Amino acid sequence: MDMEVYEALREYNRQGKLFNYSDYASWDDGNRYELIDGVVHMMSAPTADHQRVLGRLFRKFADYLDDKTCEVFVAPFDVCLSGKGVDDHTVVQPDILVICDESKIDNRFYNGAPDLVVEILSPSTSQTDRIKKQNKYLQAGVREYWIVDPVDRNIVVNLLENGRYIIHAYDETDAISVHVFDDCIIALTDIFK
Repeated sequence: MDMEVYEALREYNRQGKLFNYSDYASWDDGNRYELIDGVVHMMSAPTADHQRVLGRLFRKFADYLDDKTCEVFVAPFDVCLSGKGVDDHTVVQPDILVICDESKIDNRFYNGAPDLVVEILSPSTSQTDRIKKQNKYLQAGVREYWIVDPVDRNIVVNLLENGRYIIHAYDETDAISVHVFDDCIIALTDIFK
């Protein structure tokens, strides 16, 4: 989809018309998009620092989950966050997601709230990740939401408790105890090398 088509889609949104997963799935042009409440958002390519941190975190989760029932996925993998499948108006592609309910996996997408989501900030996504997506993840019931800042070398962990997120901040010298698992600890010195 070129910028002209993307702008036409944004104009469609400005007229009050919303997209769902069925619409989104038809945009097979090699670009990455997300839908938040039916509004299309184009995604830019990640930076090298983003990819380094993503790879290290993914490897930690994958190694830990190797002989367990939960699975870890890396973007791009669609998540129909509201659990409405092809009719869902919120479709996101978290950088990393951990899911423990295999029954919600459709070969094309995950239908519902993952157990853990990791978003790695980049200049173009920072506001969306910290506000819009955080609110959508909270509403959907994502139990643990990590916001990783590869520039400032820190991670903010949002833990779902009594319908709201309790925020914990960690810097590059800390270790994080992953709350959705009993015995997984990730040293941030390994992530922010």
